Amino acid sequence: RKIQRYVRKDGKCNVHHGNVRETYRYLTDIFTTLVDLKWRFNLLIFVMVYTVTWLFFGMIWWLIAYMRGDMDHIGDSTWTPCVSNLNGFVSAFLFSIETETTIGYGYRVITDKCPEGIILLLVQSVLGSIVNAFMVGCMFVKISQPKKRAETLVFSTNAVISMRDGKLCLMFRVGDLRNSHIVEASIRAKLIKSKQTKEGEFIPLNQTDINVGYYTGDDRLFLVSPLIISHEINQQSPFWEISKAQLPKEELEIVVILEGMVEATGMTCQARSSYITSEILWGYRFTPVLTLEDGFYEVDYNSFHETYETNTPVYSAKELAEMASRAELPLTWSVSSKLDQ
Repeated sequence: RKIQRYVRKDGKCNVHHGNVRETYRYLTDIFTTLVDLKWRFNLLIFVMVYTVTWLFFGMIWWLIAYMRGDMDHIGDSTWTPCVSNLNGFVSAFLFSIETETTIGYGYRVITDKCPEGIILLLVQSVLGSIVNAFMVGCMFVKISQPKKRAETLVFSTNAVISMRDGKLCLMFRVGDLRNSHIVEASIRAKLIKSKQTKEGEFIPLNQTDINVGYYTGDDRLFLVSPLIISHEINQQSPFWEISKAQLPKEELEIVVILEGMVEATGMTCQARSSYITSEILWGYRFTPVLTLEDGFYEVDYNSFHETYETNTPVYSAKELAEMASRAELPLTWSVSSKLDQ
């Protein structure tokens, strides 16, 4: 049966929020809301905010000139208008753009005989600075977001289970395609699996930590070349009782999260991927990708996702531990048990 992913292979979470009634919360954090919008909506809002602001103040400049009677004295050298050379709405709109963007072509200028115009000039200058700071800051944050940096952080297509140093381990491979490194990189893994408690409560998509070297420091990576991340299947592991025959029957998903700071910008970057049961290969290892050349190490990313089969017991880690403990029992053990062994 097909397993519905919680996190897709490209790292995007496969969760949709529905029936959100407190939508006002998005407006209280309008800056983050704008940054999270798609580019086409972000650019549309960017253009609309400036256009509406220029039209609004252009309309007010035209109303001031109309109410003062400047339109009736166009070309009259004895009349002092509020704004020189303002003869219609189009010219008022152009003057509004020049004022807010501080272009100042020098053709249309405000005179000192118009106190309401001076007040409007102050208001538009202050409000224009706020709009510039808000919209330009929003665009800068969106452009400099480290999401695209995660595109060059790659995970192996499959995870594998095989023996390493005499212990059954779950492994996957991570790599960085760029020469600029991820600083303070760390790796985490979560097991996503529904469960039912002893009291009968059903917990959908329960999250369980998978130890990938937290206590030994192996979860903190120096990601210069591709690394194989290993999880030892012991008594604390959620895979302790899972054998090769039982693995395809399990409905589980492993979510892996790689975090670190981008060396070039200092911003935090996060890359995610996931593995379902059909993508976990029992009895396989990853093909080596690192070779020593003349004075440097060469990484062959053509073999990054490749695996090869190896001799691995089909038993679970718990069964292997029980077999090992029985093999260490004294010779006075029962003959029938010895024969079974």
